[in-house]
Amino acid sequence: MQSRPRWHLPFAVLSLTLALAACGGGGGGSASSSGSTTPPASGANLQAEPGAPGLTGDAALDGFNWINFRRAQLGVAVLSRNSMLTTAAQGHADYQRINNTVTHIQTPGLPGFTGATLADRLANAGYVLVRPYAYGEIISATNSTSGFVLAEELVTAIYHRFVMFEPVFKEMGTGAALGSGGYSYFTCDMAANNGYGLGLGGGRAVGYPVNGQTNVPTSFLSNNETPDPVPDLNEVGYPISMHADITTTMTVQSFTVRPHGGAPLATRLLSHATDTETPTSAAAIVPLAVLQSGTTYDVAFSGAVDGVPLSRSWSFTTR
Repeated sequence: MQSRPRWHLPFAVLSLTLALAACGGGGGGSASSSGSTTPPASGANLQAEPGAPGLTGDAALDGFNWINFRRAQLGVAVLSRNSMLTTAAQGHADYQRINNTVTHIQTPGLPGFTGATLADRLANAGYVLVRPYAYGEIISATNSTSGFVLAEELVTAIYHRFVMFEPVFKEMGTGAALGSGGYSYFTCDMAANNGYGLGLGGGRAVGYPVNGQTNVPTSFLSNNETPDPVPDLNEVGYPISMHADITTTMTVQSFTVRPHGGAPLATRLLSHATDTETPTSAAAIVPLAVLQSGTTYDVAFSGAVDGVPLSRSWSFTTR
């Protein structure tokens, strides 16, 4: 099943699916062409990151906290926890577990049914949409019971990251359902209702991984994301992204990444002009080969947001 972003102004709807394989999905774990490896993400090594929240043992709450941790690092608004969004997200996580499926669309009559579409599930949870609004849903299924890992895998998957890091969102709810053998279903519903959040403002954008970030994974398994951002390859390098408000248009003049002191890497550019799955307000590059471990990479972006010129350069270091 493929679920694609849909954008409508003065409101927007975003829905994406990520089904992660048992090997750990977006975090990697497979060998690169040079023979180096990236260990898969774990709750323990994520918790060791500077400023990371503490684990509570509640996968849904830990996922909520981890998403806000990454948003704070990026410099976009931390989201409040909304009980109605939480009800909708938990109901959908339970539906997927009960029916052993990964989907944004529920089938009436099946056990655990809470609403066919995300809009239906929000309404049934009592969440009344008042324009202007934006809402989105991202879901994953993987063999980890850690809320940190469930959320971090969604950060790695680039189309999901576009939704998760939307600057104008104001609130969020998360749900997790643990199946047999440790297999977990995670749902995150996010929204801005009756007006957008402050966002970044016109002409501004932020980049991820953030400047000075360490412990960045080297790889991403593109085939595990739906839609597939690099259809002709599976194991690729970690995606690098730029994010502006949903109400803006980002244009890209150049977007590069290189090992410090080295030549630019071959990448696939994801911008709305080159890839219809990418929102108009964001862009990313995906290196076509796995990054090297323990290496500092320099990123350079040149373009514009709503016609306002924007140039950014920063660095991050891989795990």
